[in-house]
Amino acid sequence: MECFHLRHGRAPLLISLPHDGTYLPPALAERMTPEARRVPDTDWWMSKLYGPIAEALDASLIVPTHSRYVIDLNRPPEDHSLYPGQNTTSLCPAVRFDGGPVYLEGEAPGPSEVAGRIERYWRPYHAALAAELARLQARHGRVLLWEGHSIASRLPWLFEGELPELNLGTASGASCHPATEAALRAALEAQSRFGWVVNGRFKGGFITRHYGRPEQGVEAVQLEVAQRAYLEEPAGPWDPERAAPLQAQVRALIETALAALR
Repeated sequence: MECFHLRHGRAPLLISLPHDGTYLPPALAERMTPEARRVPDTDWWMSKLYGPIAEALDASLIVPTHSRYVIDLNRPPEDHSLYPGQNTTSLCPAVRFDGGPVYLEGEAPGPSEVAGRIERYWRPYHAALAAELARLQARHGRVLLWEGHSIASRLPWLFEGELPELNLGTASGASCHPATEAALRAALEAQSRFGWVVNGRFKGGFITRHYGRPEQGVEAVQLEVAQRAYLEEPAGPWDPERAAPLQAQVRALIETALAALR
């Protein structure tokens, strides 16, 4: 089974959805708790949200097939914490976002199994992502990497209270030019439908921090969407009508960032 799908676009834009996958290999699922087999920490329906945007903008789009419980593509292969001192999940998560276990007792993967998953799933995704960025940069000079994510609005194990609907991350300004972040802030301030924050609880994961090199022509932005903005929590069905305002807002933000590249 392929571990990702890649759409090649012509615009200076690559959209990455590293937590959209839901597939669990059956032998692995058998080792997991009943709760984990439902893959509750999926970034639900991100490919449905971003697919029409990618098509309309002629953007490249990379989407994994497997669940983040197999391997988290937005964590570093060395598995050091991206948020030291805060609860977070690991490269091959053993804990869910609600603090419960992913695996039945004694079934969590050891170092050799983790290393195997890195080679089978993590490296191919990142090799393809890097190659697509290089292809687009050769064509355009400057490119935008947009990281699309979503998460439950309330997760006490991870953060206090309720997240704003739109959580923009630029690695505290390191992953894109100041003008790009300023343009995105202005666009967020200009709308009133969605609450928002820039570089709040979610500043950007490994992909944003690793590939965002504005001085080298690659700007990276992460958008973490609180799921109440487009579905009934938890994990409600895809509703195009309910998602339409968010879809329009996300497209407007991406277009704002693209305009700032020039």
